[in-house]
Amino acid sequence: MSDKTLYMIQANYAATAQILEQLSQLYTENDQVILMGDAILSVEHPFIQQLQEIYILENEAELLLQPEIENLKIINYAEFAELCLSFSRCISMK
Repeated sequence: MSDKTLYMIQANYAATAQILEQLSQLYTENDQVILMGDAILSVEHPFIQQLQEIYILENEAELLLQPEIENLKIINYAEFAELCLSFSRCISMK
């Protein structure tokens, strides 16, 4: 495993913008981000838009008005487990 981090953003909607600002200071090129819960409603945040790829769980995708966002990858729970196992660090930000 390389030195990369999976950031799981699980903040409520009101706190998500602040969490994403913090994340923008921590994020490096090899890291990945998954938005979970209310945080998926911030998929159009400027920091999120600049990322090459962003993940959300398929059962939460129905909350999005526009699920056809270019850098968005919708994954199921099995893919989520595989994603977590492929990282040396997984950090939950709430």
